[in-house]
Amino acid sequence: MISGRILRYRGGSARGVAGALVAAVVVLCLGAGSVAADTAPKPPAAVAESELVPGVAPGPGQPWQVDTPDQMLAPKVYTPSAKEDAVEPRPAAPGAYDLVEYVPLSDAVAKVSCSKLTGPYQRQIEQWLKLKVDGKQSVSDCKAVQKFQKTYKIKPAIGFAGPVTWYQMMLLSAKKNPNAKKNCPVKSYRVACVDLNRQVTWVQKGSKVVFGPVQMRSGRKGYATRAGWHTVYWRHKNHWSTLYNSPMPYAQFFDGGQAFHAVYGSIYTTVGSWGCVNLKLGDAKKLWGVLKKGDKVYVWGHRTGT
Repeated sequence: MISGRILRYRGGSARGVAGALVAAVVVLCLGAGSVAADTAPKPPAAVAESELVPGVAPGPGQPWQVDTPDQMLAPKVYTPSAKEDAVEPRPAAPGAYDLVEYVPLSDAVAKVSCSKLTGPYQRQIEQWLKLKVDGKQSVSDCKAVQKFQKTYKIKPAIGFAGPVTWYQMMLLSAKKNPNAKKNCPVKSYRVACVDLNRQVTWVQKGSKVVFGPVQMRSGRKGYATRAGWHTVYWRHKNHWSTLYNSPMPYAQFFDGGQAFHAVYGSIYTTVGSWGCVNLKLGDAKKLWGVLKKGDKVYVWGHRTGT
């Protein structure tokens, strides 16, 4: 099995990426066994999320494929000076937050117009689009998913039922009333709600939503964002991870080293964070203006694969 993790694109050229993709497909083809003539082929299983790769090759200023490390451990707390707080974090590079779907390696190489492969979120997406729910990719499924992807500028729009498409649907479902199922406790004070199931976050005061919902990226397996009640105990606009010397703009720590903060790459990766709640820069900046030290945070659910 060829792991999607072979494609990190770090420091490689577009030609090098293409070569790696072609070589990987050759290996897959050479290693495939033949099916006996008297054996009926089994329906193809869904492609595992861990085996997917970004469907669009990166270009200059597209750091979304780089895994952004977080603080992990509790930071050293101090009071930033007014001069330090007056400095705004640098802007993100153009294209950093593009909706780039993760697709099978073979689809990425062949640049298919409509995928024939079953995605890891096939059944959920079929249900959301009100299609026949059988968990198997079909021509009609592909065209319906493709239409959605084109509408919301998800690239490549090849109808593959991947994680970016699914979480975009979850965000749309949450827009009208994110707390319709009452998973986040309604209090008289501000509560930052972190829904790990749908990978969305918002802030409510009473039943009124005062921020979001917006998409986010929570912790990966082994480093899950911790569920339950927490409190924002330190805010640092221009925080840098002391472990990895990496920026964590608009950091608002609520449990040890776990914090809301912006990242300069994609939040749509198949692998989660190291525990923090990652946000796009614009969303993290807005959240900075809403939350205060002492505000409550409530986390529930499970990110897929954790």
